[in-house]
Amino acid sequence: MIQSSSCERRPLRAPLPIALLGKHSAESRRAQLEPGAPLFLFKCCHSCFRKGHNVVTSRERRRKAQQPEEGEEKEGGSGREAMAGHPDGSLQDGAHRMKSNMVRVFLSSTFTDMSSERRALLEKAYPEVLSFCRSLGLLFEVVDLRWGMKNVPFGDHEVPEICLQELQMCQRTSAGPAFTGLLGNRYGHRALPRLIEEKQFEVLLSKLSKNPEGVGLLTQWYLKDANAVPPTYVLQPITAHFPHYCDLRPASSPQRDNHVLSWRFTEGRLLELLRSAAAAAEAAGDITAQQKQAFFTSGTEQELQLGLWQDGGERSALLFMRETPRQRFKGGGKGLSRFADVTADGLLDAEARALLAALKGRLTALPAPHSLQLHGVELSRGAVDPKLREHARYLDSVCQQFVAHMKAQVSAAAEAAGRGKPWGSTEGPGAGSEWEGEEERLHAISQGLPRRDPLLARICLAMWESAGARHGPLVLHGAAGMGKTALLGQVVQEMRRVLEARAAVVVRLLAARHPRRPGLDGVLRGVCLQACRACGVAPPPGLGAGAPVELLFRSVLEQASQQGRTLLVVLDAVEQLDARHHSLGWLPAAIPPGVHLLVAVDTSSEAFARARRRADARLFELPPLACEEGRRIMEAQLRARRRSLSGQQQHAVLQSFTPAGCPLQLRTALAIAGRWASFTPQSELRLGASTQEVMSQLLLWLEERHGRGLVGGALGYIALAREGLLEAELRDVMSLDDDVIREVYAHALPPTPSLIRLPPLLWARLRRDLQDQLEDRWTHGVCALAFSSRSLSEAVTARYLTSERRRRGHGVLAEYFLGRWAGRLKPAALPELSLLLADRKVPPQPLWFAPGLANVRKVQELPYHLLHAGLWEELRQEVIGCADWLFCAIRVCGVSRLIEDLDQCSHHMDCPETGLVRDALVLMRPSLDSLDGHMDGSLFYSELLARLSPLSPAFPALIGQLCCQCDEWFQTCPEPVLIPKSGFLQQPGGPLKHTLGMDSPAHCLSLAADGCLRKWSLTNGQQLLCIQEAVPVDSAPSSVSLHLSEQLLFVHTRTQVKVWRSDGEELHPRGTDRVLLVLGVLGESVVSLSEPGQVRISDPVNGSESVEAWLEDSVGGVTPTNWVTLPKGGTVVVVSAEGFLYQISRTGKHSAAEFPLRPSLLSASEDEKILIAGCERTLSLFHLSSHSVDGFLDLHHDDSVLSACVSSDGRQVASGAADQLVRIWSVTTGALLDSLCGSDAPVTSVLFLGGLVASASAAAACVRLWSLSYDPQHRPAAHIPAGSAHAALTTDGDRVFYRLPVSAEVSCLELAHSKRLLLCGLTSGTVLIYPLDHPQETLCIPPPESLSAVLRLALSPPEQHLLVAYRDSLSLFEVSTRDGFPTVEGPLQRLRLPPAVAPPTAVALLPGRRLLYGTGCGAVRLHDFSSGGGSELLPHRSAVSCVTASNWGGHALVGSEDGVQRLWALSPLLLDHTMEYKGVSFQGVLCAAFSESDRFVFTGSRDKTVKVWDVASGQLLYVQDVYSPVVRMVTLRNGFVALSQQGLVIREAFRCPDHISPDYSPLKGSRAQYQVTSRERGQDPEQSSPSELKDFNPAQINLNLSSMLGARPSSACTVL
Repeated sequence: MIQSSSCERRPLRAPLPIALLGKHSAESRRAQLEPGAPLFLFKCCHSCFRKGHNVVTSRERRRKAQQPEEGEEKEGGSGREAMAGHPDGSLQDGAHRMKSNMVRVFLSSTFTDMSSERRALLEKAYPEVLSFCRSLGLLFEVVDLRWGMKNVPFGDHEVPEICLQELQMCQRTSAGPAFTGLLGNRYGHRALPRLIEEKQFEVLLSKLSKNPEGVGLLTQWYLKDANAVPPTYVLQPITAHFPHYCDLRPASSPQRDNHVLSWRFTEGRLLELLRSAAAAAEAAGDITAQQKQAFFTSGTEQELQLGLWQDGGERSALLFMRETPRQRFKGGGKGLSRFADVTADGLLDAEARALLAALKGRLTALPAPHSLQLHGVELSRGAVDPKLREHARYLDSVCQQFVAHMKAQVSAAAEAAGRGKPWGSTEGPGAGSEWEGEEERLHAISQGLPRRDPLLARICLAMWESAGARHGPLVLHGAAGMGKTALLGQVVQEMRRVLEARAAVVVRLLAARHPRRPGLDGVLRGVCLQACRACGVAPPPGLGAGAPVELLFRSVLEQASQQGRTLLVVLDAVEQLDARHHSLGWLPAAIPPGVHLLVAVDTSSEAFARARRRADARLFELPPLACEEGRRIMEAQLRARRRSLSGQQQHAVLQSFTPAGCPLQLRTALAIAGRWASFTPQSELRLGASTQEVMSQLLLWLEERHGRGLVGGALGYIALAREGLLEAELRDVMSLDDDVIREVYAHALPPTPSLIRLPPLLWARLRRDLQDQLEDRWTHGVCALAFSSRSLSEAVTARYLTSERRRRGHGVLAEYFLGRWAGRLKPAALPELSLLLADRKVPPQPLWFAPGLANVRKVQELPYHLLHAGLWEELRQEVIGCADWLFCAIRVCGVSRLIEDLDQCSHHMDCPETGLVRDALVLMRPSLDSLDGHMDGSLFYSELLARLSPLSPAFPALIGQLCCQCDEWFQTCPEPVLIPKSGFLQQPGGPLKHTLGMDSPAHCLSLAADGCLRKWSLTNGQQLLCIQEAVPVDSAPSSVSLHLSEQLLFVHTRTQVKVWRSDGEELHPRGTDRVLLVLGVLGESVVSLSEPGQVRISDPVNGSESVEAWLEDSVGGVTPTNWVTLPKGGTVVVVSAEGFLYQISRTGKHSAAEFPLRPSLLSASEDEKILIAGCERTLSLFHLSSHSVDGFLDLHHDDSVLSACVSSDGRQVASGAADQLVRIWSVTTGALLDSLCGSDAPVTSVLFLGGLVASASAAAACVRLWSLSYDPQHRPAAHIPAGSAHAALTTDGDRVFYRLPVSAEVSCLELAHSKRLLLCGLTSGTVLIYPLDHPQETLCIPPPESLSAVLRLALSPPEQHLLVAYRDSLSLFEVSTRDGFPTVEGPLQRLRLPPAVAPPTAVALLPGRRLLYGTGCGAVRLHDFSSGGGSELLPHRSAVSCVTASNWGGHALVGSEDGVQRLWALSPLLLDHTMEYKGVSFQGVLCAAFSESDRFVFTGSRDKTVKVWDVASGQLLYVQDVYSPVVRMVTLRNGFVALSQQGLVIREAFRCPDHISPDYSPLKGSRAQYQVTSRERGQDPEQSSPSELKDFNPAQINLNLSSMLGARPSSACTVL
């Protein structure tokens, strides 16, 4: 044993889960990592690794570390039991049932005796129990292997084993009852045992030594299989001696009848021999009584024993026992076998009758908790006839008892403590759960495969060496099937073994979703969320709110690194991602310390080709296995299955494996060879030389046993399914497939022609043979079948799924999930019958099983199959045009997954409406994701309607249908809702695009006010690079410029230059100390002024000699006002205040020309032939040559021009102005081609990108991308510029007044609706009055003597009086009409404000010449102009921001900037309610309006929401996010019309039911708190009201929403 005397300290943060003997140097460690070098595992304290200690383990520790591996080989069997659904292959009964949401009941009975009861249960009881289970979030399934079978048509003797295995499966996976028995007049078939161990068989033969004929018969039918461990005698298939036994062809009917009869006598004779020998052996003490009983017990009794007595007594089983008191069984007869046990010669089997009686005797004493139901009924002609009244009552009673028992047991299971989330529940997050259990699946895959110690050591060493510094990702590559996933699992196990609980591991097996290619967005967001939970860090802001996923990924890795825990992220099969992400640009180049990113990729994929080009990635190739390694794998797997192979058979397997050395090929070959007996002929040892050939041999073998139609149908549907298929679904789908049904009933009619289904036993036999090729995927307690390897899925697709078969398969699946044939008769054409209508007994498929419980499988599968089946009209109606579907899909799968589905639909279908719905969801995604699974219906339907309603007239078939469905939902909603009556949110389909697709990679750079320089991809909108502190925080936009050369990135202010390489490495420029003014960058040379008039051109990176020159005519110096660089021509154009334009080359040569403008904007076209100059509201274009500048076009704007750009072809120019519009002009004619509205800030930067235009603003933190080829039908409605200081709108919202052309600055606007007057207050103190019916006339109220500015205007409710609030006084005027013309008289009265009193900030004129106003210091006063008196009201703690009177004068609302609102009763003056609302960024009420009846009050706040309050109780009724603060509100019939800060008009109606559920909360989606304090009626003082909901807790605020609302504006955004 070698020990280290001390631990060498290394500056590493995370461990290498491996230690090597020898020196501590990296060279010596690498030297030992050659092939065949030993790998020494160890387990050490975590602190040692965090310190970077180098630890060497002892031999004893190595031995202990290697012991679990051997145990894993012994326990890693791959039988049906090992694949019963648990991710690691071992299904533990109690623990797994607690997680299961499946109720699987095994039904035990004989084939023909209880057929009437089984059919009655199928038709009446099962549907009711299924519906009940679905309502509880459970799946219900009955496994009845005798249904549809009159007898056993197979000759392999495996049916009894299959039945017992299915029963065990039900017991393991069922969350409720698992067994129901039906026992009548038959004891059941007592079959020959298929397997008898060698020792026991030889004992039996010894007891027959005096009967050589019997011994010969037994040895003829039982052959010794030396491959079994221990050796076993195997009963030969019936067809081995009676080849026509299973031949159902009509032509072979005589031979079959003869062979069937022969087998009956042979079977009877074999049973007689074995029973006599067993009795003698037991008497001699050679075998036990239990072993002897196996030769006498029927399969039915074995099932009853397992289901009733061997289940541990945990669950209640149900047993129906039927007695026939007066039934007499005499002699024989042809019909006797239907209801009684008979011998081979047709006589009554007395021994079976005695065994049946004994069994029933034991069952009558059945202990609790089992339920026994006894029924006495007389048979009619040996059967139960449902047409007879007595029999019908009996069958009804059986069904009722079954339903009652199942409901009771299922209810108890649903209420059991510890049960997980109900299946289909839409409560909580819906997306991301599909990845649960990935690490367990990875662990299961790695079992049974050899450790690749040298490669594993190199990977672990690379992780350890890079743990203390930033590093690149680790890339494992190899051919398909080489075991990359297994090696990843071994790396994870090493990490777990070393660090135990201190290691955080996130695993994604991307190939497991084949054929679906998961999107990068969903994968990385799920990784981020899981990593945050594992490392104990808060999710970064924007994790669910539409932030760039690569940025979030890097942010989470940084946070995990700072926590001090080791994080390992494993991404397997990244080539399975959407093809857009195969460039691997999303992989971080600099992974922080303590974090490791390990990805696996196929060597032949495009993703690997891209990975090879990355300098930061470390590549590890997984080589093929050697022959000896394959031999060890083979021996281990055979040992786990308790099998072996002869030398010749082993040679055949290894001969197939060795050329490729592929573990997947070896595993598939062993799936075939594992069934070889020692007596299997050499001619049948066929495998193949490649993985594809071996899989073809496997499929061929399955077809020989089960038929090509059944095998191809079952495997084809699993391959076609998007998320796998449940076993019940697969049986249902194959029952709907006419091709499968025709093959199954090709030579025999179904037992009941009116009810045709696939016999479950057929699938059970096939499932048993596929145990190594299928895996059970558990999600939310539900198990779906899927292929265990992608290669098998591809082989199945190539063999069975032709294009026509694929289309028909998708069609059958689509019809199934549509529920088209539930409760309906489906035509069937069978060989022996003409076309008939038969019930296939498939369940209905509603979208919702119960309120809040969705049909998850329908949501996952239906759109995919409708699309690929070509059922596009059904797709439009049932999915895209169904608002309920869209809402359900978002709750179940997440909005990102739904957008992916609609993307696929758009690519295949010529349906513009699909793209519009998809774009609407893209616009909705930030708000939906920010709710973290707490989205309710009102939010979804209101936002969808507010975005799509403007498009309804143009697209009535689909968009109009969606809008109608939204309206219908609102009308039936049992809760208060605001119903949009106009499209006040950004609509889809217009020129503004949020998701771009381009033919070639394109990037842009942006600078923000936080000082960060970011590089973005315009192909997917994702962030590629972030440089901190590129410029000082809050730098002025005009002072910062960007320049990008081939290798370098320059950022310069007026006096400073910073340089970075393309990968973000900062360089330190030299020779910049003499810079007076930086003019620009040409290539990698900086052009600057070192002195007034002296130009200096230098290379600050290379430090080459500078070029200096004096500008002409600059004796008095040059004062540059603006400049622009022309990189193609290598010149800088400078405009000076002296009226000259200079063109300076990088060699120092320059020219000067007179230039009359002093532009605030200066830019050039891409070909540098056109110079653009902007001065105030005019944009001028000049032809630019080396020595002259000639103007040729002036473009006039409505506001200041801030940015401009010429298209690459020189035909169009885009300009951005302060009015927030992007205008597109024709260069040749000067015509305005288009105006793009949608920016919410002045446009300070524009750029052409092919057919797109990019725009940005210094006051907004985003870059907008516009399409110039959009459909004019989708043009958004015009609106006033966002942020307009003052505006007024009419009651119908049809007209908005803003920016009036007046001599002084407008300070306020007000509108007299009934008298149609527009009132405009000016800062000069003047009030202008515009009669809307007389546009040419204007009235004027002159300013007061003090010339004080007008602060507020207010009208009394009847519009008889006007109040003008000045800074120092309040004046009351009378508004009247004289000779049909409006007049204003006054001031009638004036209230002087003391100088010490803060000026009014909000006013409301009440009836009776009363005035209510608030001030900036929070004071609230009521003044009566009639009496001259007044009173002080309860003050606010901050400035009063809103005072609104009710329509009927009974109440007034006063709101302040601190979020406190007080509702006052005016007659008498009493404070009714104090409403306090505390949200993420609530900063006060901006406006309010009472409903027509004064029952409700609507408020608009700075937190971009509209709230509805109940006037009587003060309760908050509803909160709606409108994405922009609402600045004005006017009462509208049944609602209000409002104006947002973005300039959009909002029309909404409010609907409130008479009764509101006490469980209703208006804050379901807002994550805020509110409190109401009310006075008791009849009393003056305020009392605390029960409406106080919760104490405000800032920790509960949604951080994602907070970041979205509190985004800082950017200082500069230049698009390159």
